[in-house]
Amino acid sequence: MTTITSSAALVLAEPAFSDQERLALAGFLASCSGMTREAYALDLRQFAAWCRRHQLRLFAVRRADIEFFARDLEAAGRARATITRRLSTIAGLYKYAVEEDLLDHSPAAHVRRPRIDYESHAAGLDRNEVGALLVAAELGSAAEHALISLLALNGLRVSEATGADIEALGTERGHRTLAITRKGGKKAVIPLAPRTARATDLAIDKRCEGPARGRVDRPPGRPPRRAGQEDRTAHAPPRIHHRRPRRRGAAARRAGSRLARRPAHHK
Repeated sequence: MTTITSSAALVLAEPAFSDQERLALAGFLASCSGMTREAYALDLRQFAAWCRRHQLRLFAVRRADIEFFARDLEAAGRARATITRRLSTIAGLYKYAVEEDLLDHSPAAHVRRPRIDYESHAAGLDRNEVGALLVAAELGSAAEHALISLLALNGLRVSEATGADIEALGTERGHRTLAITRKGGKKAVIPLAPRTARATDLAIDKRCEGPARGRVDRPPGRPPRRAGQEDRTAHAPPRIHHRRPRRRGAAARRAGSRLARRPAHHK
């Protein structure tokens, strides 16, 4: 008879961060909020993972290590703006640690950051293209027209336009206004362009709650299709508008009588 003896060995895992490192990370992220905090947390998470792969403690890195981290980001094809933002986040963390007496000096104080070309090379719409876009949106549903008007005429971000409710509409000094939430959670009240105000009124119709731009799932006034029902508008021939010819008989007769009464000039 064979006896099998099993033995279990207890392995102590080393914590990923020390108490001072954890305190610095928590305090630095607590000073931010919203999307900025999420972006900083992502940058620090990737830098901490890079340090773990290279067997480096977060408070034991040197300037050369941060430079190698930037070179690895360049080799991975990251944009200059992304590399600069992550280096700025790392520098902000170490600066916070120095200010709180958690670290003697910042290893990222003199790290060189890539130069960024702040001149925008994005191709925008010209005046004619914006007009054509508004005309196409007006031919669609009222909700689409209101959304495009908020974006094109009032310059709102997509999140600002889609996050505005009917309760945010108001009137101030005779102008229709809209209360929006800008980047970083800042509140602002903007005046609406006359065309935007009309499009918004058509979109909300008689509703008292919901999005100010209306619902864009289907055009208003068109009943929803039932299951298995064919869309007749997909195969319908285009409508052709015929203009009635203008009656020129009376005008021609009057012109002929004037020519008849005009005296002839003989050489």
